[in-house]
Amino acid sequence: MAAASSSGGDGEPYLLGYIVTKIVGMRYYSARVAGRESVGLVREPLNIHDGNAIAVKNARHEQVGHLPAPVAKALAPLLDSHLLTAAHGIVPRSDSKINRNAYSLPCQVHLFAGPAAAAVVEAALEEAGLDLIHADHPEFALSQSAAVMERTKKAGRDVDKLFSLVGGKEGKARILPMEAPGDVVLSELFDHQKGALGWLLHREESEDLPPFWQETEDGRFENVLTNQMTVERPPPLKGGIFADDMGLGKTLTLLSLIGRTKARNVGVKKGGGAKRRKVEDAGEGPRPTLVVCPPSVFSSWVTQLEEHLEPGSLKVYMYHGERTRDKKELLKYDLVLTTYSILGTEFEQEDSPVKQIEWFRVILDEAHVIKNFTARQTKAVIALNAERRWVVTGTPVQNSSFDLYPLMAFLRFQPFSIKSYWQSLIQRPLENRNKTGLSRLQILLGAISLRRIKETDIGTKSMIELPPKTVLECYIDLSAEEREIYDQMELQGKNKMQEFGDRDSILRNYSTVLYFILRLRQLCDDVSLCPLDVKSWLPSNSLEDVSKNPELLKKLASLVDDGDDFDCPICLSPPTKTVITSCTHIYCHTCIMKILKSSSSRCPICRHSLSKEDLFLAPEVNHSDEDGSGNPGSDKPLSSKVQALLKLLKTSQNEDPLSKSVVFSQFKQMLILLEAPLKNAGFNILRLDGSMSMKKRLQVIKQFAHGGPDTPTVLLASLKAAGAGVNLTAASTVYLFDPWWNPGVEEQAMDRVHRIGQKKEVKVVRLIVKGSIEERILSLQEKKKRLISSAFGKKKGGKDDKEMRVEELRMMLGLDMGRPVAGCRPSEACHVQ
Repeated sequence: MAAASSSGGDGEPYLLGYIVTKIVGMRYYSARVAGRESVGLVREPLNIHDGNAIAVKNARHEQVGHLPAPVAKALAPLLDSHLLTAAHGIVPRSDSKINRNAYSLPCQVHLFAGPAAAAVVEAALEEAGLDLIHADHPEFALSQSAAVMERTKKAGRDVDKLFSLVGGKEGKARILPMEAPGDVVLSELFDHQKGALGWLLHREESEDLPPFWQETEDGRFENVLTNQMTVERPPPLKGGIFADDMGLGKTLTLLSLIGRTKARNVGVKKGGGAKRRKVEDAGEGPRPTLVVCPPSVFSSWVTQLEEHLEPGSLKVYMYHGERTRDKKELLKYDLVLTTYSILGTEFEQEDSPVKQIEWFRVILDEAHVIKNFTARQTKAVIALNAERRWVVTGTPVQNSSFDLYPLMAFLRFQPFSIKSYWQSLIQRPLENRNKTGLSRLQILLGAISLRRIKETDIGTKSMIELPPKTVLECYIDLSAEEREIYDQMELQGKNKMQEFGDRDSILRNYSTVLYFILRLRQLCDDVSLCPLDVKSWLPSNSLEDVSKNPELLKKLASLVDDGDDFDCPICLSPPTKTVITSCTHIYCHTCIMKILKSSSSRCPICRHSLSKEDLFLAPEVNHSDEDGSGNPGSDKPLSSKVQALLKLLKTSQNEDPLSKSVVFSQFKQMLILLEAPLKNAGFNILRLDGSMSMKKRLQVIKQFAHGGPDTPTVLLASLKAAGAGVNLTAASTVYLFDPWWNPGVEEQAMDRVHRIGQKKEVKVVRLIVKGSIEERILSLQEKKKRLISSAFGKKKGGKDDKEMRVEELRMMLGLDMGRPVAGCRPSEACHVQ
């Protein structure tokens, strides 16, 4: 057996070894595969001929054959049960051109599994008569896998030298800034936008070989990193990552790119009149661009189209709500706008026109949405057919460097679009704190991405001339009564955490720990958000008893509905029709039911077996209506934090009666609670949250933007509903009512106000309760910021994801707090008594 220590991490999946088999059935497919080529192995549980079928696809995602039935019969149950975490195929090196009429080809299948599953996997392979060539086997060095070659440094091959050569090539080409097409785009681009447009066009029109590919002396093409060899020239990587900082006008730059594709300006005369003629680019047929974005950003694209484009210059279709099912209809448009959730919904619908079209270009806006590789919407966008692919996000890394892997899979950037290569060449070196991992990641991003930030170091010029932004931490003391309640809740949370003990137990019971964290955060905002009878919702004994108490489970699940910050781990959206499992994990009803219908029938988080009887539906929670006419309990005394906010708002109003402010909170119920005291204090307010339709959100944003003495001056906004793609430059002050552990989300919120179009100095005030979980969240944010900057900067990588999760949970409850809190020493701070 291969030693588990080779994994480089306790419990982390590692390469067990490989089996030698064949790709068969090739005569039934026209697609071919070359020697040294990586091939994808795709389970086909619904195959009418064989439920164990494993299809083999080439680098262009075309099926070339399948694995032999005996091999598939052995591997399928191991893959379905997740005992095998990955199986990666590669056609061994061939020194002569492969016979294109061959019926079969040799194939090495490399198998990855966790240490705990290794013995079971090896026993299953032995029973099936398959010989596993593991690390101690004399033939192991014959493997063509980059994961193996990385460890053996076969034939003097130096992976880091190959990366450095790629890094040296990038940046040599001089890319000229480009103007927006004047017959499509009315607005003048800033210099940095012209530079970005030039870069985007260069990436799309370059015919260079993709990074790591070179032409050999005999006219074939070789990937020097994987040793893949092919007779056909690999297509250029037309696209990349557009990662400019938030608020730098990426949307207008992208509209200019779409406009230049639609038509080019020619025959422009000097000195006055310009005679213009639309000239379609080379090529026949329609060239539609598909833009995919979250619902909150959908309205922003609509607004940008209205503000910056010549009416009628681009034909635009909103693929949302009631929509066509006719592929030919969509092909009539230059731009089709849709959302990630719609693509996720249509992923398994064979008649979806979005799936059938060969798009000229696909743009993923706010692309960090697809950071969960297992989510249905992520799989849906990766499966789209497109000639040009763009990832657009100001926060490409949010929690872990693994956030980048789904982006590579969407871009089809080989070999990093293959999970086992990403893990072996980038992820594991990063997690093991190997400096080569960070160096490789930076070179990789440098080869395919553009990132500029607004704020630069002191003494250097900013990217654009924006008014300055000041961030203040405003520290608040709880009242004696609030402090007593808070301390009691925190003590119970610490005790429960210590009861769980080891890491695995904490992860199994993480829902309970998260509820304590949620309640502590809510107590910092307002005691009325949190039921004080802890025993009414927390199991008094161990969690094994929970599955016997459906009513208790319903109470647990209902708590999710009053916070925006609990995402379903499958679809990465706030749960709709919330379900909690007997193992206390929370999902959307449709998401978890799909899991139950699959062959695994296990909880995606803790891997416990699940049946329909293990699911419990949360009761509906009725909130106050959208117009704020509900009674938020005005008889009760105001919380310390609400009093602090009112004092700050009044001070700001006294300084400038026409100034506008945005108050962001994680909790929709908190926004509702704020309405009465702000109205009573004389503020004209609006609310923007995730429960509103897209039409209603757009209406609120437009209403807030209007000037004048009687217009709204305070917008109460949900961080998720207004945290991306929304223009709130009518305001000049931002209040972050409660901190969020992902600094990228907070940055997005700030940059709704501090962006192109802002005329005033922007002040951001973060309301932080002293001696609470909120100070610890600031410390966690500092860690996340270092991680985010490391991808494009020069700092060190992070730990294993599970270790980080447990460390963060303990930290949030005030355990392991021997070190000083880095986030609690702001350069500027205000104190509200």
